Amino acid sequence: MLRLTWVQPEDLLGHELRQAALDGREPGVIAARWKAAGGMEAPLRAGASPQPPSRYLRQLAKDLLDELSDLPSTLTDQEPTDLTKIKAGCPEWPALAPTIPTAPPPPAAYEAAWLGRAVGCLLGKPVEKLPLNAIRQLAESTGNWPLTTYFTARGVPETLLRSHPWNRRSAPTSLAENIDGMPEDDDLNYPLLNLLLLQRHGRHFTTSDVATLWLDELPAGRTFTAERIAYRNLLLGLEPPHTARHRNPFREWIGALIRADVHGWTNPGDPAAAAEQAHRDATLTHTANGVYAAMFTAATIATAATGSHDIHACLRTGLTVIPAASRLSRAIHHAIQLAETTEDFDKVVDELHATYASAHHWVHAIPNTALIAAALTHADGDFTASICKAVSGGWDTDSNGATAGSIAGLLTGTPDRLPDRWTTPLKNRLATSVGDFDGTGFDALAHLTHLEASHP
Repeated sequence: MLRLTWVQPEDLLGHELRQAALDGREPGVIAARWKAAGGMEAPLRAGASPQPPSRYLRQLAKDLLDELSDLPSTLTDQEPTDLTKIKAGCPEWPALAPTIPTAPPPPAAYEAAWLGRAVGCLLGKPVEKLPLNAIRQLAESTGNWPLTTYFTARGVPETLLRSHPWNRRSAPTSLAENIDGMPEDDDLNYPLLNLLLLQRHGRHFTTSDVATLWLDELPAGRTFTAERIAYRNLLLGLEPPHTARHRNPFREWIGALIRADVHGWTNPGDPAAAAEQAHRDATLTHTANGVYAAMFTAATIATAATGSHDIHACLRTGLTVIPAASRLSRAIHHAIQLAETTEDFDKVVDELHATYASAHHWVHAIPNTALIAAALTHADGDFTASICKAVSGGWDTDSNGATAGSIAGLLTGTPDRLPDRWTTPLKNRLATSVGDFDGTGFDALAHLTHLEASHP
């Protein structure tokens, strides 16, 4: 039996009920109707519940999804998705770029960023979906806590593996003893797609250009959560930005954030332009805080790409492009403050989990972006510390490691400053189903990125 993940109405409803409570709607009456009819809560970690419901329950789920979308939100004004309204909520929105744009960094810096993204992703892949205590126990069992290198199964007690098995799909290619190049991952596929986007449409692309590129180049089976819903909505004939809203409970999850790097890389010294590009990309699939997470990341990276700011200045700039009253802004400020005042990073993580874990899914953008900001702050620019702290914090481990690695790698300025134990196993090769990039080296991707960054 095929149970396609992230699209079953009966599962979407459970996620939408949780999202409604977060974004200022009152879903209690609808939740009671669903429960009374025999509806189940959304799966905690899987993308689909194991068994299909009755036809009646599935139709009810569709109807209730539409009813939920009509509920008024108390956060509409302080968390807009429209770019003009977002800017109005950002009192320190970056000034216009200088007439003479900042020159892009050399290809070596982009190679370090691509490698950093891949390394951080690879570090997090075996423990994706695992709870925080499982990550800690698995690493401690092999003497790798605090994290300093890739996870390994060698030496892990069988009883522990039975209780907390590695990520089933990732372990064969991402445990230390199995790494042979960079395996395919959506955290690398989307930057590759956005490189194609700029090659074909330039920096003035539209959201419809993003949609068309996906339909041409992105296999549907390589999409997840909000991206899969938007893909489905495109095939139903919906157009952006409605693709992000129609029966899409994942619209504030992390998917847009992991697509933001190229927008930052190709706008060095212009965080506003980077954020605007990220907005046009993100609104295909996301709204509000899901969009802000992408804008924050793009602006942070655009600042890092100048080579003249430390990580703390980069993060401060990232905060200027998201509404100050938003939940994401408050979460990032909280995370940075914790990281600045707490010596033990495990205690930072524990506090973040105590604050956000009960209300948010482990893929939601708010806790994950906050964790990335905390990890980068606490690491103070060190590459290894950045990716290890991001992954050790749990939640969406491969995506958090990837973004932290991209930013920290870019700040090093050259792949020579990335420790060999991280980069050598990648063999300058990544696997992908996007375009003609399968088997491409990170040095080649760096030159292609530098070329796009050099275009007006």
